[in-house]
Amino acid sequence: MRDLEYRLFSQVRNFSTIAVLLAITLSVIFSQSLGETSIHWQVVIAVTALALGIPHGALDHLVTLPKSKPTVMALFIAIYVLVAIVAVIAILQFNVIGFIFVLLMSATHFGIGDAAFINEMDRRGGRKKALPRTIYAIAAGATPVLIPLVNSASTDALAQVNPALIDWHQGFDQEILYGVSGFAVIAIVTLFLSHRKRESLDIAILLALALIAPPLIAFAVYFGCWHAMRHTARLTLTLDSSQRAFASGDSKSAFTRSVIPGLPALAGTFLIAGLLAVLDNQFNDDFFWMALVVVWALTVPHMAVTAKLDRSALI
Repeated sequence: MRDLEYRLFSQVRNFSTIAVLLAITLSVIFSQSLGETSIHWQVVIAVTALALGIPHGALDHLVTLPKSKPTVMALFIAIYVLVAIVAVIAILQFNVIGFIFVLLMSATHFGIGDAAFINEMDRRGGRKKALPRTIYAIAAGATPVLIPLVNSASTDALAQVNPALIDWHQGFDQEILYGVSGFAVIAIVTLFLSHRKRESLDIAILLALALIAPPLIAFAVYFGCWHAMRHTARLTLTLDSSQRAFASGDSKSAFTRSVIPGLPALAGTFLIAGLLAVLDNQFNDDFFWMALVVVWALTVPHMAVTAKLDRSALI
């Protein structure tokens, strides 16, 4: 069964790599043909990628409270949603401080999750060469989160979420850009010299995505096609239904069984984003940004409840 788990992890990893490379290629082609200021093609790609990623966090209650009583489960979900609502308000109303807090949490969660994915894959593949987890996690989390938001093209994007967020970096945009990019390069070299060439390639690809693709696409593709896919693969190791599928030799079903229960969350996220856009009387491109705000907000409770899963994967 561990062979099937390793094969699934390898397939998911290949998918995330190909998806990011495709996003970079399409960004170059469309930017040249339609212009960098054209927003509609960016929204189409970004919404598609975002939709792929949203379901992965909807199974937190099954991982955190397996086989719990309905009342306990209902209380957990109520608290989870309440925390997310507070985070949405923080992003939309409390401006810079709330936004920075969510960004730092997102970078931390994404980096730890990526390192945990690699660690679980190493266990099943029998690889004994240790991953420099700290440097990999920092680079894997900070690169796709921070660089797109200090990119010169991010100004218009942030203005659609909240104009007060444009200068969230307090004028240190170039310092953040060079600092995070420099750390990513150091991580690439360190991983390569540590005989972790595929992980070195991972960071190089994420750096290229952050620097080349528009910020809309850079974050959405990373979230939906990289982080969410890898997190979903890790969920198959925990969910009973997925483990039964592995036991029967069906790795495809193991993955889909960790996706289908999260589909209602996809509809819910888009519904909430649509309501926010309608209330703001701007149901157009703002729909995507409102959806992104909801995703950022959901990262706060999601990170808290998956901490145990991440910790066990990294031990």
